[in-house]
Amino acid sequence: MVDGLLQVQGGRPLTGEITVRGAKNLVPKAMVAALLGTTPSVLRNVPVIRDVDVVSGLLSLHGVEIDYDQTEGVLRLDPSSVETAHMADIDAHAGSSRIPILFCGPLLHRLGEAFIPDLGGCRIGDRPIDFHLNILRQFGATVDKLEAGIHINAPTGLRGTVIELPYPSVGATEQTLLTAVRAEGLTELRNAAVEPEIMDLVDVLQKMGAIISVDTDRTIHVEGVDELVGYNHAALPDRIETASWASAALATRGDVLVRGAHQSDMTTFLNVFRKVGGAFDVRDDGIRFWHPGGDLKPAVVETNVHPGFMTDWQQPLVVALTQAEGLSIVHETVYENRFGFTRALNKMGAQIQVYRECLGGTACRFGQRNFYHSAVISGPTPLHGADIVVPDLRGGFSHLIAALAAEGTSRVEGVNLIDRGYENFMGKLQALDADVTRLA
Repeated sequence: MVDGLLQVQGGRPLTGEITVRGAKNLVPKAMVAALLGTTPSVLRNVPVIRDVDVVSGLLSLHGVEIDYDQTEGVLRLDPSSVETAHMADIDAHAGSSRIPILFCGPLLHRLGEAFIPDLGGCRIGDRPIDFHLNILRQFGATVDKLEAGIHINAPTGLRGTVIELPYPSVGATEQTLLTAVRAEGLTELRNAAVEPEIMDLVDVLQKMGAIISVDTDRTIHVEGVDELVGYNHAALPDRIETASWASAALATRGDVLVRGAHQSDMTTFLNVFRKVGGAFDVRDDGIRFWHPGGDLKPAVVETNVHPGFMTDWQQPLVVALTQAEGLSIVHETVYENRFGFTRALNKMGAQIQVYRECLGGTACRFGQRNFYHSAVISGPTPLHGADIVVPDLRGGFSHLIAALAAEGTSRVEGVNLIDRGYENFMGKLQALDADVTRLA
């Protein structure tokens, strides 16, 4: 039985204002970085989401003292008493989170060893941890795969190395940064991810005493240092949550002010939003998004690594594109299995077909691998209420948008997954005058 059941009475515009806080894709990583310091760290603008609870618990298991003021969004982390945690405790607490793999570098520096359980996460594509383990081996770590998980040690310490990623993976870039900052000597990371959340993590590590330079060709150089101290940092706002509410405003013909949103991290999304026919107004305190009336226009969208159109933006936007006049094409080049959520949309009346071929401007790495990674959306199609099950975090929020835009009643099961990355989404829906009821 999937946890979390929501009843949605759709067909009414979302109107009002909400606030977004720190990015889910940065905050847990900044929390892990606190392990590297010899003094306490303070992280501000922290959202109340399940991933923060999971990482707080994992840090506590390793002896980090946590003080979290949820109202103010301030997290204090004291790593002065870091110790080895039992693998069974880590496994039980981590659940489906994949964050334990990023503990490895900091724990190897602090304790000389690390344990990680089998890892879960959203089922949207291949995210092999071998990528991470090979990076740790290049730094000099020894990796032993056991039945219960993986034991990693570095009895002689870690040394800088040269790493070239086959793809600008965010997770692999984070792993390298968190490991390289205290490794002996120089580390060069080629073909690195340069997403805003990565740059914010670089800012965190630099505040701690790290020496990191980022070149224009996606090369990151790290000079290892002997000691890092705590940081005081405000997390950048969540650009994925911002785009999700923007798409919800467009799909429901609504008007939503997203306080805390930053324009600079969302340039590509804002361009597409405007081309589709949405309107927005950038203010000092956030961005207002609304449907200005008339027909929405179809679009051709190709996801890519930053500064391209973010993969996490496409799912909520697809819901809005079901209401556009004509054919829209979305080519997914980041994750190979991200269109599973469209089955529920078709059940609600959308006309979306998925294809194995690359339908974007260029061929991508999935084009010859039998993955359904392109979608054609025919619109506009009225959506009607249905019983649907949330497949993953972003797809789940997209289902929620569809239920809000649809005429009639929908029952959305598995909404607990949405808690992983959307702070107080029920409260925000109610603030936007949505007719929603939590049934379980």
